[in-house]
Amino acid sequence: MKKKNTPHLDLMVIGELNMDLIYNHVNAFPELGKEKIAKKLNLTLGSSSAIFAVNSAKLGLDVGFCGMIGNDSFGQDVLKELKASNIDTSFITTSDTHRTGLTTIIRLNNDRAMITYPGAMEDFSLAGIPDEVFSRSRHLHLSSIFLQKGIKKDLFKILEHAKEHGMTVSVDPQWDPKEVWDIDVKRLVSAIDLFFPNEKEMLEITNSDSVAEAIQYLQPHLADGCIVIKQGPEGATICHKKEIQHIPGYINHSPADTVGAGDSFDAGFISQFLKGASLEDCARFGNMAGAVSTIEAGGTEAIKSFESVKEIAKTKFSQ
Repeated sequence: MKKKNTPHLDLMVIGELNMDLIYNHVNAFPELGKEKIAKKLNLTLGSSSAIFAVNSAKLGLDVGFCGMIGNDSFGQDVLKELKASNIDTSFITTSDTHRTGLTTIIRLNNDRAMITYPGAMEDFSLAGIPDEVFSRSRHLHLSSIFLQKGIKKDLFKILEHAKEHGMTVSVDPQWDPKEVWDIDVKRLVSAIDLFFPNEKEMLEITNSDSVAEAIQYLQPHLADGCIVIKQGPEGATICHKKEIQHIPGYINHSPADTVGAGDSFDAGFISQFLKGASLEDCARFGNMAGAVSTIEAGGTEAIKSFESVKEIAKTKFSQ
């Protein structure tokens, strides 16, 4: 057993880095051989991990990031956005043989379609993670497991390293583009402190027909961890040991878009978790942060501070 860390940061994020190209106010989804029109276009910081990191920093946490970008303009855009939020980028490597990833998002009404070019994120693995990453911070967050082949392959070794250094750990699995869901989720929830799937992901990853069935499938393997199921404007369901509780959400009746809302929930939750708040209060603030993130396009534009999230949720949204 290694000596527990004396951390300098609250939070370390290991994950993917890319930009988002967002088409809004689209008249229809694309069809082969046909052209559609978007009335609005945004190029913003993308990737679940980066959106989470930036919003966590805005909510008052000292954050570091470990990942890989390409030596290109998108990579420089990513670094600029992270540094603007005072995130420690010293563990981000730049590759001359990979390009930085890009996700194209087409939003129509309350739904969206996405295409991602993974780029550098696919080949990033434990080999690119210095041991200091695990001793620098008291909490580790990982996201988009299925997009990152190298991280997925090394996932349980990464979790083991984190626990050896005394870190608490959260994982947001995100969607599996291949829809195979080939991960030992029982082993995963037994090895971490917080598991953050949305409802669709929870049903798919457990091969269940309902949230209740999915919880029943994983609950015996939780140890002292917690499952937090994100349910959009309906709120979140938290399961800890034998207790299950639903926390109502905050409803934005006219969202700019929902890009990064789940990642913003994670940031809100973790910002309170690391302050020692109850799981109920963590989920309640996560709901606030997720809702606030929808008032502006992109995942990082809307959240300004802890105080602004509380104020906007109080004055703008209904429950």
